[in-house]
Amino acid sequence: MNKKPTLTTNNEQLIKNQAIIKSFYAILKAAKELLSSIEDEPLRYTLTRIDKHKRTRQVILHEVVSPLIYLRIELHETNDYSIHYGYETLPAFAPYFNITSAFIRLVYKLSMKDSTDINIEDAVRADWVIDNCSEAYEYIEERNKHHRFQLIKHKPKQVKRKLMRVA
Repeated sequence: MNKKPTLTTNNEQLIKNQAIIKSFYAILKAAKELLSSIEDEPLRYTLTRIDKHKRTRQVILHEVVSPLIYLRIELHETNDYSIHYGYETLPAFAPYFNITSAFIRLVYKLSMKDSTDINIEDAVRADWVIDNCSEAYEYIEERNKHHRFQLIKHKPKQVKRKLMRVA
């Protein structure tokens, strides 16, 4: 028996879902900052999908795919939200592993119990993880029905300089 999700949720679930959404957008913002530091323009392109419908079994609410990282928040038929992520592992992208490593740390840092109002750690799902984002990006790009292209503006990392005291 397939049950469609209802829009009614208990207060505890609503509070948890709001915390998951807040964490997702914090991760997304930080991820875009990471991608903005890349000089190579093709690696700063993303495919973004935002769905507003909440009346199907499982809904992708927001999904961002780049050749290096993947981030998604979805609504399950139980009315629970979850976050999925992915990162590129192909050796050809080795110069950017610092970006993917930082992204993985961000996902867990910004969703851990100490960083959120309530415990949402179980919302970060690892039942599947995309480890070939460049291939997923190309696949979606070729069959694009729901995503829109977005170029993240390049923002070079600022070099912190040590200032010397003047006597």
